[in-house]
Amino acid sequence: MPKPENPIQMAVIGAAHGIKGELRVKTFTADPLALGDYGPLYSRDGRAFEVIDIRPANTVVIVRFKNVKDRNAAEALAGTELFIDRSALPDEGEEDEFYHADLIGLAVKDETGATIGKVSAVQNFGGGDILEIVHAGRKGVLIPFTQAAVPDIDVKAGFLRVDTAAAGLVEDASGEDEEGGEALERPRGREGEGGDS
Repeated sequence: MPKPENPIQMAVIGAAHGIKGELRVKTFTADPLALGDYGPLYSRDGRAFEVIDIRPANTVVIVRFKNVKDRNAAEALAGTELFIDRSALPDEGEEDEFYHADLIGLAVKDETGATIGKVSAVQNFGGGDILEIVHAGRKGVLIPFTQAAVPDIDVKAGFLRVDTAAAGLVEDASGEDEEGGEALERPRGREGEGGDS
């Protein structure tokens, strides 16, 4: 199979581990050990990588790929990003679950239906998913990915609607930013799946 037409990044190869061709790999899947369950992984240049062994190791996994037999071959792969085609991912489970990759590029609309920006990335710094958007000509504007801040998402139509006050995009009468939603809001999304996190 040639390189994916609609690539979703699943992992990035780190340093060599040992002398037998094993590699430290950072995965972007909900279950890091499931990396090999998606079939062959592909680099940007179309090379295929088949996982033949995988085990956990702190914040990464140790992977042995078919045809990577020694440390020299492993060292040459450091920094290689690994992808699969979007079609290889299972459909979302529940109505309020989304792959990060499906959210990137969506138009951001306010309560009136006016387009006010675009989703540029999905981040997670440990406190839940956050949407990074381009808003009012500013890049890197962050809004919480909660039900209060993002009440409607229509991936097929290509947009999501935000509550500008709950998202912290407007100032209240005192001139201070509104809170970004309640701390106990249920976050959306499958953490770590196919995303550019």
